[in-house]
Amino acid sequence: MTDADAPLLQVKHLFVKFFTRRGTVHAVRDVSFDIARGETLGLVGESGSGKSVTAQALMGLIDLPGRITGGDVRWHGQSLLEGDGSLLRRVRGQEIAMVFQDPMTSLNPLFTVGTQIGEVLRRHRKMTRAAARTRVIELLDLVGLSNPGQRVDQYPHELSGGMRQRVLIAMALACEPQLLIADEPTTALDVTIQAQILELIADLQQRLGLAVLMITHDLGVVAGLCDRVAVMYSGKIVELATADDLFHRPAHPYSAGLLRSTPRLDVVIPRLVSIEGSPPDLVSPPVGCAFAERCHLATEECRESMPGLHFQDDGRKVACWRPFEAEGPAPVTAGEGGR
Repeated sequence: MTDADAPLLQVKHLFVKFFTRRGTVHAVRDVSFDIARGETLGLVGESGSGKSVTAQALMGLIDLPGRITGGDVRWHGQSLLEGDGSLLRRVRGQEIAMVFQDPMTSLNPLFTVGTQIGEVLRRHRKMTRAAARTRVIELLDLVGLSNPGQRVDQYPHELSGGMRQRVLIAMALACEPQLLIADEPTTALDVTIQAQILELIADLQQRLGLAVLMITHDLGVVAGLCDRVAVMYSGKIVELATADDLFHRPAHPYSAGLLRSTPRLDVVIPRLVSIEGSPPDLVSPPVGCAFAERCHLATEECRESMPGLHFQDDGRKVACWRPFEAEGPAPVTAGEGGR
């Protein structure tokens, strides 16, 4: 494998725990994946599955009572977790950038958006105030904000939710990163603005050659943007496949359940079927498959033994003792879903 073919980011056997009064929460359990140059990887799952904690671990943003207790994160082959943290501090915000969930609370209400984006440029690129201001206006124009010369002097409360999200994306792109981590970037936005933000991310990826880690619970986002999909459940990745393969034929019962419970425009589904039951308590996770108590295919082997994430004949990875046996919705390629 040449350097050009090597993954940008490699996550290997990552574990994150939170040490609380109620007990130790096993939030991320043995998670492994990689992201190639220019690729979009979707990280999907229901709330509490560990998606955002995984992203925060990649950026070194796990605070007490949380702690990374195992595994490694490698950027261009170098560990971000070993040593004194100097590599992580250099990479974070400059080579790897993140767009956080809520644009309402991610910006400081006391400073103009120009000041906040300019601070990133002055800290990482050592720009003067005048040069930073010029670049901020260019970035606001890049992300599609009208009248960027006026917006640069406005405060967050003077902008709509969609405008604030564009400001956050401009801030993330300020240092021309190679990887953009987008953590539920359309949360709290109306449907029309959601579509605009997703279209913006896809357009910027094509123009700038970005790799994107898209964290979402919305399978419509996955269908429209992602090359590959990692499905998380109860702190673990249970399926890792191309978007086409996942939508055409889900291998894990949880993946099939997500698809059955998602509205679709491309096929007529008689009724949406929710996944019965609740996720397990991660203070005391089960010894076997975490999905076993909600899965109609589960056997004693499923309850007593944890399945590993193994390659299947079609190249995907699945953590299931009985892959491909769950009934999914009518097949559809990711392209037909809007990709």
